[in-house]
Amino acid sequence: MAVIENPEILLYSRIRKSPYFYASRRHGVAKYSVYNHTYHPRHYGDPVAEYWHLLNGVTLWDVGVERQVEITGPDAFTFTNMLVPRDLTKCKVGQCKYVFITAPDGGIINDPVLLRLGENHFWLSLADSDVLLWAQGLAYNSGLDVTIREADVGPVQVQGPKSRDVMVDLFGERILDIGYYYCAEFELDGMQVVVSRTGYTSELGFEIYLRNASRDGLRLWDKVIEAGTPHGIEVIGPCHIRRIEGGILAWGCDIGLDTNPFEVGYGYEVSWMVDLQQEADFIGKEALRRIRDNGIDRKLVGVEIGGMPLGSFNDGSMIDPFPVYVPGGTEPVGKVTSACFSPRLEQNIGFAMVPIELAPVGTELAIDRPGGLVPATVVEKPFIDPKKYVPKQDLHQLATG
Repeated sequence: MAVIENPEILLYSRIRKSPYFYASRRHGVAKYSVYNHTYHPRHYGDPVAEYWHLLNGVTLWDVGVERQVEITGPDAFTFTNMLVPRDLTKCKVGQCKYVFITAPDGGIINDPVLLRLGENHFWLSLADSDVLLWAQGLAYNSGLDVTIREADVGPVQVQGPKSRDVMVDLFGERILDIGYYYCAEFELDGMQVVVSRTGYTSELGFEIYLRNASRDGLRLWDKVIEAGTPHGIEVIGPCHIRRIEGGILAWGCDIGLDTNPFEVGYGYEVSWMVDLQQEADFIGKEALRRIRDNGIDRKLVGVEIGGMPLGSFNDGSMIDPFPVYVPGGTEPVGKVTSACFSPRLEQNIGFAMVPIELAPVGTELAIDRPGGLVPATVVEKPFIDPKKYVPKQDLHQLATG
């Protein structure tokens, strides 16, 4: 039978505080949003300066909003494999996977990073939607022997080219053995953590998942700051300029319940994200098979956008999506879902959902952005480092120069 647990960490204020809330406030948070019902620091005054810190040094992020849905029990593998369209028989213990959680109609409920900590022990490190309730509801009548709960676990991200040096100072040379999208257990000054080679940046980076985070959050934060200070560590918010450059999608902006993996580039082009050949009868399998066979009528594409620099995604310029037009047209045919000015490319870039006939690279569009209607062009995405060479770097080779 399914066991539903709701720990004490869920039972306080309507908008929660991350385990690092009071620690990250010390650094001068300039703007908060609410993410997974939790206060989330967006930036500390200058998102563009934060972008350059990320590219050139090392940064620390309060991402305690990434709630961890923990799935355990004798049937945990079967249940988790039912949630996602990736084939989890190809996920080893100690491995992480970027996954979609799909609805019966193929829509995207969430796009977490999945961590496999044991044969029947999983964490889903969530984007912004109520997957805990979805998983508990599915488990209730599933007939499977699983326990679904939110674990008292809070992650921080340590990102940037100097993140390796900070992590070695914290955890020793063993940290160099963690491969890209793998994880390992460590102890740090009596605190139990899981460290993964993941992040929201497409840069070299790590996430530290702290157990008993409601108790030890401030201690962990101070340890990371102490280790990072000689390396020039800076506390920043989620760098949306870099995630757009890197082709990373944001749930609630670029993907959501009204989109499916094929529309957003993770079905045909990246077929391992939706494995329709696997034996598991995952939720949405039949719908996604029909979508694959019938084809899609719209697609999320990369765009270069004309006009004056848009600034960073954090500055509020995307409160409403920008309408997309055929040049000379009078009715919107699509929308820009994320956009920013890339300081490195010296270009406005973003993602747009457009009709499939307008999706080929090189297609000319018109976009109504702040400042008026401007020309735009469909381009390849990711915009920078499409093969992910930077985050996949071998840490031992970096150590020897």
